[in-house]
Amino acid sequence: MQSGEISGGVTHQFHAIAFEENLPLRQLAAVFPGARISAHELYFPLDPMGGIYVYPFGAVVTCDVAAERREAELKRLRRAQPKLTTQVVREDYSVIEQTGAPIGIFDGALKVDRLTLARAGVVALIVAQSAAMEYYERIVDQLFIRTDALVEQLERQGSVPFRTRPLNRFIGEAILVRNEVLSVLHLLDKPDATWEDAAMDRIYNDLRAEFDLADRYAAMESKLRSIQEALELVLDVARDRRLLLLEMAVVVLILAELVFTALRLL
Repeated sequence: MQSGEISGGVTHQFHAIAFEENLPLRQLAAVFPGARISAHELYFPLDPMGGIYVYPFGAVVTCDVAAERREAELKRLRRAQPKLTTQVVREDYSVIEQTGAPIGIFDGALKVDRLTLARAGVVALIVAQSAAMEYYERIVDQLFIRTDALVEQLERQGSVPFRTRPLNRFIGEAILVRNEVLSVLHLLDKPDATWEDAAMDRIYNDLRAEFDLADRYAAMESKLRSIQEALELVLDVARDRRLLLLEMAVVVLILAELVFTALRLL
C-alpha cells in the first residue's frame, strides 16, 4: 500500500480520472483478470495492498497506488480502449486512518478509525462521481456560453440566422449532452453498502457534503433546463421567421399569378 505515515495515523491516497467515454465493465474484466465485477463497478486489487476501481460512467479511481503503477494500469486500459480521450479530469483525495479516531471531515480530509475495503469503495465512488461531474460541468458550461450567445444575438438583432441547420445540430448536441448527463448523474444514488453500516453511511454523507455533489447536481440541472428553454425560444423564432418568409413567398406568387392573368386579358 502506497500510504503515507503521519503523526498518529496513516494517509491513504485516492486518485480519480474521468474520461469522456463510458467504460464497458464486462469487456474490461478480461483486461484485469481476477477483478471483482458488479453492475456498478469493477474492482481490481493491486500489490501490495492497493486497488483500482473502474466505473461504467467513464471514471477510474486508484487507492494507494504509486504514480508509476497507476500510469502503467492506465496504459493497459488505453490499449484495451484505444478510443479513450486524452483530455481527462483528474481529482485527488486523502483519507486518514487513525485507530480510535471519530469519523468525519477534518482539514479537508476524511478521517476514519479504520479503512476497510468496503469503506474504501464508498470513498472511491464519491471521488469518481465528483471527477465525472466536473467533466460534465465543463461541457454544460460550454453549452451555456454558446446558448447565451444565441440569446444575446436574438436580443440585439431581434432575429436569428436564417439557416437553421447549424441551429438544429446545436440543439441536437445539447439534447444528447443533457440525456447523457442525466443518465450518468442518476448513479449518484446511495450505494447499498451504506444501508448496512452506519459508519459507511456517515462516510458517504460526509463526502457528498465535502464534494458538494447535491448542490453541483442541482446547479447543472438548472443550467440544462435554462439551455433547453432558451433553445426552444430561439428555435421558435427561427421557425416563425421561415414561416413568415414562406408566407411572403406565397403572397408574391399569388400576386404574380394575378398580374400575368391580367396581362393575358389585355
